[in-house]
Amino acid sequence: MTKFIRNRVSNVRNDVLSGITVALALVPEAVAFAFVAGVDPLVGLYAAFMVGLITSIFGGRPGMISGATGALAVVMVSLVSEGNAMGEPGENLGLYYLFATVILMGIIQMLAGLFKLGKFVRLIPHPVMMGFVNGLAIVIFLSQLGMFKETVGGEKVWLQGNSLYYMIGLVALTMLIMWGLPKIKQAKKLPEALIAILVVSGIAIFAKLDVATVGSFIRDGGGEGLKGGFPMLNLETFSKVPFTMESITFILPYALILAAIGLIESLMTLNLVDDLTETRGNGNRECLAQGGANIITGLFGGMGGCAMIGQSIINIKGGGRGRLSGIVAAVMLLMFILFGSSYIEQVPIGALVGVMFMVVIGTFAWSSFRIIGKIPRTDLFVLILVSALTVIFDLAIAVIAGVIVSALVFSWENATRIRARKRMKDDGTKIYEIWGPLFFGSISAFNEKFDVKNDPDKVEIDFIESRVSDHSALEAILSIVEKYESAGKSLHLKHLSEECKLLLYKSNPKFKEVIVEDIDDPRYHLAANPEKFPKGLLEN
Repeated sequence: MTKFIRNRVSNVRNDVLSGITVALALVPEAVAFAFVAGVDPLVGLYAAFMVGLITSIFGGRPGMISGATGALAVVMVSLVSEGNAMGEPGENLGLYYLFATVILMGIIQMLAGLFKLGKFVRLIPHPVMMGFVNGLAIVIFLSQLGMFKETVGGEKVWLQGNSLYYMIGLVALTMLIMWGLPKIKQAKKLPEALIAILVVSGIAIFAKLDVATVGSFIRDGGGEGLKGGFPMLNLETFSKVPFTMESITFILPYALILAAIGLIESLMTLNLVDDLTETRGNGNRECLAQGGANIITGLFGGMGGCAMIGQSIINIKGGGRGRLSGIVAAVMLLMFILFGSSYIEQVPIGALVGVMFMVVIGTFAWSSFRIIGKIPRTDLFVLILVSALTVIFDLAIAVIAGVIVSALVFSWENATRIRARKRMKDDGTKIYEIWGPLFFGSISAFNEKFDVKNDPDKVEIDFIESRVSDHSALEAILSIVEKYESAGKSLHLKHLSEECKLLLYKSNPKFKEVIVEDIDDPRYHLAANPEKFPKGLLEN
């Protein structure tokens, strides 16, 4: 018990300090994403608090930070605008449609967890993962460029003069502190991001620099400030959104898209944090937690959310490893909303942009440049494709496209690997020894290996070096058998796997006469029934 407690409290200091840093970085992000979605800043802040707290406690990846994200916000734009158009002017019906959609999104995500669909993230190839992090780093970088603009006459224009110089200076100073602090031996364990924010904020406040702050950022976007209260149960959604087929058909596609984007981003961020911490998270548990968090968020008037790769990396780099770091980040965010709004609004945007630029540098897989000439061209194509699609469209489209292209490339390469070595027995029987996987992509090449017309009267097909993978392969075998039978020739099949034989017997009783069961070959028995052999024998 003592060891258990010691392991749990050994990292408390790092978790708390890292959580505070993350909370500071969450404020402008949540506000910005709320503006993107076309809703009040508090809707984004409440989502960051509730999703972050619930997933930190119940999620499948300690140390991972969740909240309102840009990937979800860009989809919500059209949802909110279309919803508003369906109601009366000033009714703000789009906001209630958003809450209903977030609840349905959460239900879909919980179903994904119940059916254990989280494990499918393992099917995502490494080039897709590298493309994902590179694309996301570019997206984070581009999103921060918007902070270098100010509102003039109702339009966003680039900063100029002293405002631009101050902004660049604060960003550079923040990055310099975060880069240099870990290099000082006595300061290695200090939270560089938090110290950088405090130092830069102190300089800006005491020097009375005329720079953009969190408060001015919120007001420029149309908000009234950071101040708010506890999130309250919002049952008005159920009276505003009619439970009709029209409403369901309107919100269901958005809910499915949002659920898919949220799960893909969360599970891929989980994998990335796994690599950074050299530990293993639970994808299915994360699906359940994300789903439950979004249901509650929708009920309490939040815009929903998922894992945030930037804030997760800030947390991990700051030493946050346990659930406490995410809990502290969520609770501190609520404290800022309730009690610390006047102080947080004074934090210069430049300090937070500097932190995010360091996240970009830490997120981007710089090794991808080093391996350009060392990996297959198809993998390089997938890496670039996923990066580009992440920037142009969104994460879900990019990852799905990358997985599809990788699967097609894999199928094509395996389709060309089917081989048939031919030899003759002393009794005149022709042997076809099949090498390579037999599946839908290779059946055409498989069929071309046989010369039914010119083959002798006795033929054997040996599958010991091949694996029959799908129904298309079974149909190809059946077709070959029928061709030889039509030609009046004897054909026998050897070394088929047990499951393949069972399927063939079910499909056609004639295979009882064609498949050779009595085979005295230890290689075949080892390949067909590995569970019958001692573990040590297989390892040797």
